[in-house]
This record gives sequence, structure tokens and C-alpha cells, in this order.
Amino acid sequence: MTQPVQSIHSVQSRRTGGRILGFPLEGFSLFQSLLLAFAAAFFTFFATTCISIFALLAWNLLGSHSVDFADTYRYVGFPAGVIMLAIALPYFLTLWVRAKMRK
Repeated sequence: MTQPVQSIHSVQSRRTGGRILGFPLEGFSLFQSLLLAFAAAFFTFFATTCISIFALLAWNLLGSHSVDFADTYRYVGFPAGVIMLAIALPYFLTLWVRAKMRK
């Protein structure tokens, strides 16, 4: 006997965990949650630092300025990484706690 076909809506309504870009964020262990939070902060730090280095390079070349490139790490990359970590840690830890409470 064949099983009844379920609609996409009924399958999606059973999923209760968080989602980012359609990927389910449920079932992570504590270590995986911490790893994802720190990976998000790490990626944000390097992405914003890279963009700000190229922007400062253009600023220095086109405007004949001499701004130090260490400022990109100090004033752009590091604060962006810390802000992302401050957002990602509570988010992923909340998902982990919710999963533990459901069990």
C-alpha cells in the first residue's frame, strides 16, 4: 500500500526550529552551536576587514591620503566581529536550549 502524499505546507508546518536561508537550525549540540556562533563572527570580521581595506586603499590612492591600514582592523573588523558574536551567541544558544526543552 502506498502512503498518502503530503503537501509542502503540512511538512513545513511541522518544523518548529529556526531557519536561515531555508536551512533548518535545529538539532545542534552545544559545541556545534558555539562553533556556528564563533564561525559567523570570524567570517564577519574577515569580510568587513577585507572590504574596508579595499575601500581605504581606494581612498588613499584617489585622494592622496595616508590613512593607516591598521585602522581597518581596529575600527571596522573588530567591532563588526564582536557585534556579530554578541548577536550569534544568544541566537544559537537559544536554539540549543529550545531543542533541549522539547526533548
